[in-house]
Parts: sequence; structure tokens; C-alpha cells
Amino acid sequence: MPATSVTKSDLFEFLDRHKLGVLGSISPGDVPQSSLVGIAVTPSLEIIFDTVKSSRKYRNLTTKPACSFVIGWAGETTVQYQGDARDPDAGELAAYQAMYFKKWPECRSHLSWPGITYFVVRPTWIRYSDYDQNPPLIQEFNF
Repeated sequence: MPATSVTKSDLFEFLDRHKLGVLGSISPGDVPQSSLVGIAVTPSLEIIFDTVKSSRKYRNLTTKPACSFVIGWAGETTVQYQGDARDPDAGELAAYQAMYFKKWPECRSHLSWPGITYFVVRPTWIRYSDYDQNPPLIQEFNF
């Protein structure tokens, strides 16, 4: 029997199974830009990723923190995710890095990269879509 609803716990399980997401951001000149990033997710559905300060995404998100993700493209089950990105403060950074490195242990080596930084994206809206079932299950969450 197809699922008829999705909980926030279900969303976490879905997001946590994925290691990659397509990040959408807006440049200071209002040009949309996308990039594939390695992600980790917290139980409160925050997305964590790393980048370097010389990247377009860093400039974009420090200028305009609103961003989006598409996660999950095997089959026809996906999450569309909108949120606001921020640089975690010094008191939070170690905890977020621990979650990120649990998913991406090989990325500990990025700590030696010049300009490495981390973003945490807090969700404002999420749409879960499962077209692999009939009828499709589509559910939205507002935060």
C-alpha cells in the first residue's frame, strides 16, 4: 500500500540517505547559479556543506543567504528545499563539522585548504514528491 503522508522524521531519513544535493543560489548581480555539493543533514533538517571562500556560492550566500536544494534523483522521489544559509559561529562549528565528517570522513582533509568554510542552511519550505507510487505522494512543509 502506498504511503499517504510523510513526517519530519521521514524527511530526515530520506535526506540522510543522500550525500549530494544541487544548491541554487543568486549572485549579487541577480543571476541564478547552481552547484553540486556534498551534504550532511541534522535531525532538525538543516543542511551542512563546505566550500571555499573563493567560490561563487560563498560570495552568493554571504550576499544573499536565501537558497534552494534539490536532493534525490534516483527514481522519481525528490525533495525540493528552500532555506537560509549562514556561517555557523565559532561555538557551533565543531558540532556541525562532526556531523558533516560523519557523512564525509574524507573531507577532514579539506581543513587544510586555504579559505575552507562551512554553511548551515535552515529550511523555510520543503516539498517531498514521490512519483514512484500511484497516486503520487506530494507533501509540503513550512518552517
